[in-house]
Amino acid sequence: MRALLSVATRDGISAFARGLQSLDVEVFATDGTREHLAQDGIEVKAVSELTGVPQMLDGSVKTFHHAIYAGILARRDQPEQLAELKKEGIEPIDLVVVNVRPFGAEIGRALVGIDRAIEMIDVGGSSLLGAAARNPAAVAAVASPDHYTQILGEIRERGQVSPELRAQLAAEAFALIAAYHAEIAAYLNQLSGTTYPKRLAMVLDKVSDLRYGENPHQTGAFYRETTHRSSSLADVTVLQGGMPSFNNLLDLDLAYRIASDYTTPTVVITKHTDPVGLASGDELVEAYRRALETDPVASFGGIVGVNRTLDGATAREIAANSYEAVIAPGFDDSAIGILKQKPGLELLLVPPSPTEGMRDYGIARLDFKRVGGGLLVETLDDLGLDGSQLQVVTKRRPTLEELTDLLFAWRAVRHVRSNAIVLAKNAASVGIGSGQPSRQVSVEIALRRAGERARLSVMAADAYFPFPDGIQVAAQAGVTAIIQPGGSIRDEMAIEVADRHHLAMVFTGRRHFRH
Repeated sequence: MRALLSVATRDGISAFARGLQSLDVEVFATDGTREHLAQDGIEVKAVSELTGVPQMLDGSVKTFHHAIYAGILARRDQPEQLAELKKEGIEPIDLVVVNVRPFGAEIGRALVGIDRAIEMIDVGGSSLLGAAARNPAAVAAVASPDHYTQILGEIRERGQVSPELRAQLAAEAFALIAAYHAEIAAYLNQLSGTTYPKRLAMVLDKVSDLRYGENPHQTGAFYRETTHRSSSLADVTVLQGGMPSFNNLLDLDLAYRIASDYTTPTVVITKHTDPVGLASGDELVEAYRRALETDPVASFGGIVGVNRTLDGATAREIAANSYEAVIAPGFDDSAIGILKQKPGLELLLVPPSPTEGMRDYGIARLDFKRVGGGLLVETLDDLGLDGSQLQVVTKRRPTLEELTDLLFAWRAVRHVRSNAIVLAKNAASVGIGSGQPSRQVSVEIALRRAGERARLSVMAADAYFPFPDGIQVAAQAGVTAIIQPGGSIRDEMAIEVADRHHLAMVFTGRRHFRH
């Protein structure tokens, strides 16, 4: 057997090369890999012994030679191809070990210029790996150190790598090459300002298999975007419990994204992909109490997300209720001690975001909706608003307190499923209506959940009111101010109703549907 080694990641390569030699495998290596092995006292043959020519262009050209590619690609079951190799004095190569020079892992650290990016692209490694993967009937294309031990075991026991493992290795190699090229394409699209290329490639690494999907009869898995740099659900450390279920992951993601949207201590309780309650406060425990007050019954079995290190006082109150999981950027020792007493409660820690300068690119800047036969792709829905952009359309302007609550509610409503209504008071939700085909019904649901707390609250709507009836109902319940995008052909009617009830109403000019 003959093996060719060319690795950018040197983990385990010395032990692997030594193991191959102990099994009488003839080992060749490119210069960098060969020098690394020599430092560990392992002597292998140079690639130039196969090609008869030295490397060129600072090492960019070292394996592009027919003596290498013919030895890899030759079909062992076709005598004429083997005869052609023999005529040219070329020996077959049975094992190709390549891990390409990192590109995606580095490119998001900053906006890398094109000249540097070109030098980072490993053309030779991906070409070698692709050639080996093309001939799985005879050649093992090894793209990861994960397989070194198994390969050595099979060669020792069977004299070769098994056909099943060669097929698995070829599939992994082609997937790696596709992902590698996709990340290069994502970088070039970013450089050229192309958001929607003709072919959109998605690169995802598996985080974990899941017990099942949305329902027990469905299978499921969790994947991470390789182009996403800021800390997210995909980066969590599970401190207690196993990997959350498919449905819990959806609610955990929503809870943490909403909580992270606020700068002051904030707690969010989510269930069935909607917030049940949220609040901000001077202290986390205060925010938790007020978030729970929004709907204590619906909060049962929900998910809690916070945007501060969870302290013992807040943990004690969380432990007094029944939840599926808690997600936070930190847990102090007292909180861990308290929540450990509830073994069925999953605790997830989100690490801090990487150092400044790293940036999202590729699909990390996009959002997706699945439809039959394809995907709908859009840019992420950012808030895109501050107080100076609001247009007051009623005779009465909102007070400072109302304006503060309006902005709190507006930040929240974009995370609620349409038709979305959020009632808020003193930086806390008091009623939420979501997922209704009628906006008035969403208003009625929010008011019913708020009860007496609706009085002196403010209301946010994710889109305009097609009819003023929702505003009329809210005013009668004691709502004092409204924030909405505006843009309806009946805006004047809505403004008239608001003025009649002495409401303050502001338009944002931006809609936040979430279907």
